Amino acid sequence: MPQRSSVLWRTISTPVMLILGLLVIAALTYWLGNRPFNRTVVEMLINIMVVTGLYVFVGNSGVLSFGHISFMCLGAYMTAWLTIPPFMKSVTLRGLPDFILHSQLPMWIATPLSGLLAAVFALIVGRIIMRLSGIAASIATFGLLGVVNNVYSNWDSVTGGQGSIVGTPPTMNVWIGWIGATVAIIIAYLYAISRSGLALRAARDESVAASASGIDIVRERLIAFVVSAFIIGLAGALYAHFLSIVNPGSFYLRTTFITLAMLVVGGMYSLTGAVVGVVVLSALIELLRDLEKGVTVGSTVIGIPNGVQEIAIGLIMVAILMFLPAGLTRNRELTWSGWPFGGASKGA
Repeated sequence: MPQRSSVLWRTISTPVMLILGLLVIAALTYWLGNRPFNRTVVEMLINIMVVTGLYVFVGNSGVLSFGHISFMCLGAYMTAWLTIPPFMKSVTLRGLPDFILHSQLPMWIATPLSGLLAAVFALIVGRIIMRLSGIAASIATFGLLGVVNNVYSNWDSVTGGQGSIVGTPPTMNVWIGWIGATVAIIIAYLYAISRSGLALRAARDESVAASASGIDIVRERLIAFVVSAFIIGLAGALYAHFLSIVNPGSFYLRTTFITLAMLVVGGMYSLTGAVVGVVVLSALIELLRDLEKGVTVGSTVIGIPNGVQEIAIGLIMVAILMFLPAGLTRNRELTWSGWPFGGASKGA
C-alpha cells in the first residue's frame, strides 16, 4: 500500500506542483504587485491556458498547429455576445439572433459556453483536418486561422468587422486567471493520462505500429483537437474580460507565433514545458518592454530602441533551441523527486 501511494503521488505531483507554483505567483502579485504588474501576470496566466491547450494537441499528437488561436477568437467573441448589455448590442451587433441580442449572462456562465462553442466548431472542422498528417495538417490549420480571421473581420452586423466590440465586463483579476490556469492544467493532465492520450502518444511515436495495433489515429487526434479547443476557447473568453475590448486582430499571426514559441521553448512534449515556456518568455517580454520605455539606474537611463523586442526574442529563441532542442525542460515533467533539468521522469 505505501508503494502504491508513492506511485500515485509521483503521478499527480506534476499538476499539483505547477498549480501550487502559480498560486505562489498569484498571491505575491496580489499582495505586492502594482496595477501594471498585476495585468502582466493576469495575461501570463491566460497565456498558460492557451499554451496548455496547444500542448494537449501538439504535444500529444506531434502535429504542429497554426490554427488554435482561431478557437481563442471564437471564445472571446462568444463571451462578448453573451455578456454585453442588450442596449449596446442592439446598436452595433444587430445581426445577432434575438435570443442572444436581448439577453445578458454572467461571466461564470458565458465562459464555459464559449469553450463549448470552440469545442463544437473544432469537432466539425477537425473531422476533415485530422485526416491529414505532417506538413499538410499544419498548412490546413493555418488555413483555418485565415478563414476564421477573415470571417470575423468582415461580418460587420455580428462581429463589428474590423472595429472593436466594447462593453465586455472587465471582471478579470489575478485570482480568476489562476483558477483558469488551474482548470486548464487539470484538464490537460487528465487527458494525458487517459486511454486516448496514451494511444495518441503511441501514434505520435510509432504511427505504423499504433495503427497495426488497432488505434484509430484520426479519432484520437480529433479527441485531442476538441479538448484543446475547449481549453483555448475558455482562455479566449477570459481574455475578452481582461481587455474589455474584442478585435479580430488580437487573434491572428502575432498571438499564434508567440504562443507556439512559448510551447517550443518550454518543451512541447511536456505539460511542465508548456507552463515554464510561458513564464520564461512572459518575463523576458516584460523586461524588454520596460527597456524600450527606459529604465533609470542611478543617474543613467538605460533603454533599447523600439522594435528591438521582437528581434531579441527571436535571437534568444534560436539560442535556446540550438543548445536545448527539446526545450528548457527537455520534454520532462516536474515531479516531487526532482526538477526537469536533473533526472525527473520523462514527459507523458
